[in-house]
Amino acid sequence: MLELYHHGTSVCAAKPRIALFEKGLEWKGHYIDILKGEQFAPGYLKLNPKGVVPTLIHDGRIIRESTLIGEYLDEAFPEKPLRPGDPYARLEMRTWGKRIDEEVFPATSVITFAISHRHPVLANPPAVVEEYINKLGPKEAPRRRARLERGIETEEAHDALKVFEKFFADLDAALANRQWLAGDMFSLAEVNVIPFVNRMEMLRTQGMWEGKHPHMTAWWKRIKARPFFEPMMYGFVPPPLRQLMTEKGNECWPKVKAALAG
Repeated sequence: MLELYHHGTSVCAAKPRIALFEKGLEWKGHYIDILKGEQFAPGYLKLNPKGVVPTLIHDGRIIRESTLIGEYLDEAFPEKPLRPGDPYARLEMRTWGKRIDEEVFPATSVITFAISHRHPVLANPPAVVEEYINKLGPKEAPRRRARLERGIETEEAHDALKVFEKFFADLDAALANRQWLAGDMFSLAEVNVIPFVNRMEMLRTQGMWEGKHPHMTAWWKRIKARPFFEPMMYGFVPPPLRQLMTEKGNECWPKVKAALAG
């Protein structure tokens, strides 16, 4: 039996959902509302001491870390493989996953907060906002205040946008002469990359690739046409949060363009 502890807007939790769907596996979901702090409940911390999602349970065995979950699923259920047969293509697949974990995921967190998630914090009474700013102590307070008040206009956010600018250019280059990122098949490379491109589209920054990177744009169109996309990418997203990202993303796009042009 497969059980997945996940949340609708967690980019990492989307990765195993895609893999499970593409492999045609049945699974039971446990929704962990990370916006309410349910990931820190004692019962869940026993499964995942880091207090993050996703966590996969397979016949009582615990598998953590989203990239590793994808590889585990493909090894445990070899039908409908998501790993290329060629060793070099598998290397390419793992290289994309490593880049996501080390570079793109941290940048995603910064940009998501800068464009969207800071606004619910700012909507609180001033005392609550100050409590948030000072929660991690005096050394962190100035940075948290800047992130909260200046959003996408901080140097940190500009650096995160540059990470994505280079990432999208490299995706386009990789797709110049083939349909998929690793070899000749939809693979775990796509599984690992898709949620992060989708997050940037949810934040209305698709102008970073549309009209600039035609190979990536065509690839993304193919991705969105696959049956998994709507149910796995949006089926678990709370509608108000999706609306918030859309509205704040549209408002912020001129500042994003200015930051990229600077």
